[in-house]
Amino acid sequence: MPTTLIHAERALTPTSEINDAGILIREDVIEAIGPRSGLSLPAGATELNATEKTAIPGFIDIHIHGAGGRDVMEGDGDALGVVTRKVAEFGTTSLLATTVTAAPDATIRAAAGISLYITQQHAAKESRAEVLGIHFEGPFISKERRGVHPVEWIQPPSEDLLSRFLQAAEGKARLITIAPEVLGAAPCIEAARKAGLVVSVGHTDANYEQTRFAIAHGARSATHTYNAMRPFTHRDPGVIGAVLTSPEINAELIADGVHVEEGAMKLLLRAKGYERVTLVSDGLSATGMPDGKYMLGGFEVTVTNGVCRNAAGILAGSTLTLDRALRNIVNLGVPLADAVRMLTLNPATLLGIEFKKGSLRVGADADILLLDQSLSVTDVWARGLSVH
Repeated sequence: MPTTLIHAERALTPTSEINDAGILIREDVIEAIGPRSGLSLPAGATELNATEKTAIPGFIDIHIHGAGGRDVMEGDGDALGVVTRKVAEFGTTSLLATTVTAAPDATIRAAAGISLYITQQHAAKESRAEVLGIHFEGPFISKERRGVHPVEWIQPPSEDLLSRFLQAAEGKARLITIAPEVLGAAPCIEAARKAGLVVSVGHTDANYEQTRFAIAHGARSATHTYNAMRPFTHRDPGVIGAVLTSPEINAELIADGVHVEEGAMKLLLRAKGYERVTLVSDGLSATGMPDGKYMLGGFEVTVTNGVCRNAAGILAGSTLTLDRALRNIVNLGVPLADAVRMLTLNPATLLGIEFKKGSLRVGADADILLLDQSLSVTDVWARGLSVH
C-alpha cells in the first residue's frame, strides 16, 4: 500500500480547522496531520496536490439498508460488496448494516451472513466502505408506528429472541431499535445494554414518561427522529418531546427534505445542538440507482423521482446519499464543520470508536474525503485505499 501525502487547502478534523493542511497516510492509518510546511515527504511517498479542496473524515452511516440494487438482508458477500462499493462513491467509508423486520429465521440468517462478511473484509484489502457492525431495526417495535415494517413479523421485546440475534451476530451487533412502551421493552433494553449495544428508541408510540424511563435505563439514540413516532403536541409531547429535551439522546435525522420539513429540521438542530444529531441515509437498495421497483427485506417498494414508497404509499426509507445530506444541512445555514461533525464524529462517538473513526487524527483509520467548492465529494480514501 503506497504512502501518500495529501496537500489540501484546509482540513476539518472536524473539531478544528487546519489551513494549508498536510495529511500523511501510511498503510491504512493517518501517520501525521498538520500544516503542510511542518511535514516532510517520506522517501518513496507520493504527494497529492489538492490545494483547492477541503479534507474531511469519511462519512459514517449508522442506518442504511442497502444500495446499488442490493439489500443487506440478503446477507451474502456479493450483496454486501455491492452496497459497500456503491456508498463509498458518495463518501460513506463506514456503516452499520441495518436489518428490517422479518421472520426471526430470516433476521438470524442475515445477521450471520453480515457477521461473516465483516470477518472476511478485514482480510481483503479492498477500497470500499467498512461494515462496522449490525443495526437491528425491528422486530421489537410498535405496530401502530411500524411504517413499512411488516406487521406479521413484529415481535414483543424478548430477551430470548435477542439472544438468538446476538448469537448469530457473533459479537458484531452494535445498535438496536426498540419501542420503549411495548410490554417487555425494559428488560430487553437492559439485556441489549449489557451486551454492549447502543439502544435507540424508534418506531414508537411512547409517551414522554415512557421515553424518559427508557433513557434512564440506558437508551442513548433516537431512530430517524420525527418519523414513525407519536406526534408532538403541547399537552402530549410524547417521544419527540423527550428526545428534544434529553441531552443524553443522540438524534438520527434523514436530511433529504422529504422525511422531515425544513422547519422541523431547524427545530431539532436548535434543541439538540450540533453535537447530538447524527445524519443518516436510511438508504434502500435503490440508493445510487434509477427510479423503479426494488426490495426492502422481503417486500417491494417503488421509487419515483427518488422517493421510496410501499404499495400503500407509505414512505419506505430513502435514496439519500450522505454527501447530499451534507449539502442539504449546510443549505439550512449550518456551518460546514458542524455539518461534517454530524456525519463523522457524532456517530463514531455514539458507537464508542471516536479514536479510530470519524476524525482526522494521528492513529485514526485513513478514511478521508476531499470536497470541492460546491461540497461535492471528489476523492475518497477508505482505510488508506483510494476509491475509484
